Amino acid sequence: MQVIQHALAGVVEFIPRVFGDARGAFFESFSDRLMREAGVVGNWVQDNQSKSARGVLRGLHFQRPPHAQAKLVRVAAGRALDVVVDIRRDSPTYGQHLAVELDASRYNMLYVPVGFAHGFASLEDDTLFLYKCTDYYQPSAEGGLRWDDPALGINWGLNNATVSDKDRILPLLADFDSPF
Repeated sequence: MQVIQHALAGVVEFIPRVFGDARGAFFESFSDRLMREAGVVGNWVQDNQSKSARGVLRGLHFQRPPHAQAKLVRVAAGRALDVVVDIRRDSPTYGQHLAVELDASRYNMLYVPVGFAHGFASLEDDTLFLYKCTDYYQPSAEGGLRWDDPALGINWGLNNATVSDKDRILPLLADFDSPF
């Protein structure tokens, strides 16, 4: 498995070795040993899945301590622009973001550490997004940032994003008090 350490400390991309032939393809989608070797240590407790039409944007979300979650995300069908924003108060990259295209045909996945807001935009119809989490979802711990905050400068690659009402009213970075 190829491991790419990104510029935002702790964010790691994994590109598995894929074995393909006329029957289809096989790859190892998770290996605790390989994750640990790359510095990713997590007690994975919950798997989530979403299906989105092209142009759907979900995020930017996180959970506050003590229910903060690290995530291992990938796309099983379609493509998505996956975005993480560093919200660790003392980080030299606080407020900076990273965008990685997750593509079912590349089988790549991204590790999102605790202390990052996370979101994605579906680039194809019927994009199937999968993610493992290190803590259980807790509604009272929900948090987020506005996906279209000019201070973040994220180019989502969409003309007319379909966004939930809940995501439209999240705070801007300037009005945000990070719990991390």
